[in-house]
Amino acid sequence: MRRFAVLPLALALLVPGAPLAARDSLGIFGDWGSFRDPEVPRCYAIALNEQHHGKNNAQGFTSIGTWPKRQIGGQIHIRLSRPLASKSRIRLSVGNHRFTLTGNGTDAWAQDKAMDAAITAAMRSASAMSVTAVSDQGRHFTDRYSLAGVASAMDAATLACAKQR
Repeated sequence: MRRFAVLPLALALLVPGAPLAARDSLGIFGDWGSFRDPEVPRCYAIALNEQHHGKNNAQGFTSIGTWPKRQIGGQIHIRLSRPLASKSRIRLSVGNHRFTLTGNGTDAWAQDKAMDAAITAAMRSASAMSVTAVSDQGRHFTDRYSLAGVASAMDAATLACAKQR
């Protein structure tokens, strides 16, 4: 599903940190955007979830970040559309691959660097991914993402931050 012209602005506003003016757009690739924040420095690929229904749902997103000065690359962060129930299991499905994530509140992450690497590798060869959990209201929910353009967006972010090492 293609996003409209507001995608770059919407994506940039979702990632907290430095002011919007400090973020450089690296490009929009399919359903994913890629940005660089030279103040931190950090670079990231990001996409909004495909559904945003109901008054209690927030706009979810997934980002893959690189922080060259911290020697962190390919770190997955998922902002869920609903707050998690206490001790909810967070399941990520990427194509035929399944992962159990860690998280709390509205945030989820891979359990370690090896899982980050496995998830990003799976994202490169899949067309869609979904995150399933139980909300603090006791209901199962699923956030879905198109992976169209994710490989190019990840590559753009990685290359942009490689120059800052």
